[in-house]
Amino acid sequence: SLGALACDLEPGIILASHPNILEKLKLCPALTGTQQDALNALLLSGDTAYGDPSSWDLQTLQDLGPLVLALNQTTLSLVAEAAREDFRRSIAAAYISQGRSQREKSLMLLRALAAASAASQPRLQRSADRCQYEPITASNIEDIIFLFPEELDLCLSNDVLVENLEAVLELPMTSQASLVLKKKVDEFFQGSGIPDKQLRRLGTLSRLYTEQEISQWQVTSSDTLSALLSDSGGPWSDSQVQQLLSRYLALGGSLTGPLLQEIGGKRLCNLQEEQIKQIPAAAIRTAGQLDISSCSQTKKDQLYRKAREAFASLASTPGSYYCQIQPYLGGAPAEDLKNLANAGVAINMDLGTFLALNPEELQKLSVTDVKHLLGENLPELKEHEHEPLVVSWVQQQSQQELDCVLDIGLQGGRPQPTGTGGSAATCTATVTTPATTVTTPANVTSMATVPSPHPSTSVTVPTTTALSSHSTPQPSTVPPRTPTPSTPSPTPPGTPPHPGGPTVPPVPTAPPAVTSAAPCSTHQAPTTDRATS
Repeated sequence: SLGALACDLEPGIILASHPNILEKLKLCPALTGTQQDALNALLLSGDTAYGDPSSWDLQTLQDLGPLVLALNQTTLSLVAEAAREDFRRSIAAAYISQGRSQREKSLMLLRALAAASAASQPRLQRSADRCQYEPITASNIEDIIFLFPEELDLCLSNDVLVENLEAVLELPMTSQASLVLKKKVDEFFQGSGIPDKQLRRLGTLSRLYTEQEISQWQVTSSDTLSALLSDSGGPWSDSQVQQLLSRYLALGGSLTGPLLQEIGGKRLCNLQEEQIKQIPAAAIRTAGQLDISSCSQTKKDQLYRKAREAFASLASTPGSYYCQIQPYLGGAPAEDLKNLANAGVAINMDLGTFLALNPEELQKLSVTDVKHLLGENLPELKEHEHEPLVVSWVQQQSQQELDCVLDIGLQGGRPQPTGTGGSAATCTATVTTPATTVTTPANVTSMATVPSPHPSTSVTVPTTTALSSHSTPQPSTVPPRTPTPSTPSPTPPGTPPHPGGPTVPPVPTAPPAVTSAAPCSTHQAPTTDRATS
């Protein structure tokens, strides 16, 4: 009934307990050294369900489960050599499909079994210059796992290793054995260096090379760079990747979309500005979503300009254009952000993207710009009103505009100048009837029809219904351009404030119908052409 509490028992109690305590100890994530000694003593007594270690076979070793990790050399040396070898082979066969933590345990077992074999069956005196066992060939390549590093160096020729490199790297290897393999590969290509096509075969060995060694590689093809960057070979350090990319670009290589995916946004930000200049716009178009939030502002600006060129063919469909260029908007100038805001489609920018905009450019956006950019996400701006970026932007805006246009309770804007009560009255009049639009009072000749700022009639809601038909719109002084069949009306849904103008800026008398773009998917597929976009 102790269950997992058995893991806290003292060694003396383990020895004095019923042998079935071994089944309880299987529940323990780890045993202390003294607990492991007690476990081995109990097994060596032969009075357990597993019998004497000399009678164990492959099935017995497998039945021990996690307890096999606690077996010492004394216990393992009593197990028949045939049983140990069968167990080693079963571990090696399962190694490929195991996760990282399980692989580490498998390597521990293989080392323990190899040590037990060496201790229980002493072989001929080792020679400093020749292998004492059967040499490793393609037919017995899996026997590598039973050799100590120094034996591996003697029994595996450089030629056999290079010819069977992929098969060797599929086998479980200790870090010491991996260093031996790296040394032998370097010896094989000594003088000429590792060729491009051979570099892509290095797999996990590639991670053992220093930045200085990588700087000598002849990595000239995108296929080789992609193979080296693959996660299948294990993790790289940032400095190794930086050196690898620098070497590739120095040898005339070009970064493609798939390569940018392999590199990732974080490491892309580690490139030098001169290297980023070498990235073609076509690569950005096919790279998919890249997180460049860690880039410097200068590099964000560089990447945005490339993205703008890459997705220029989508400019007539603002929703699709926004979804593709969204990861790069941290480098967008205010002019481009205003164009997005006034595109006639509510793009519903999320607050994460909004807060990642260039702080200097964000301060240039008007209240109406921000309203149209955020769309249905506008209420979330209130939740972030204490963000430094939002605070500084609010302080530059008219409080009356914040109240009348946004109407989400933001405070801290510039106070209303004295003697402009008429404008305040206009704001009040426009909100008294949410479902209609009230025309400009006669004594304010510069004001046109003002739409209600409430959500039910906001230009950013997903509706194609024009603003209220109950009002008599004044004729526009600037006739709208005739839109092309594939381009939404370029007439902006609102006019941003300008120096010296009224507190509440004039609004076009007949704003274009504004629809909401379809939401961007979490993982945008790379754009290959306009049709697929």
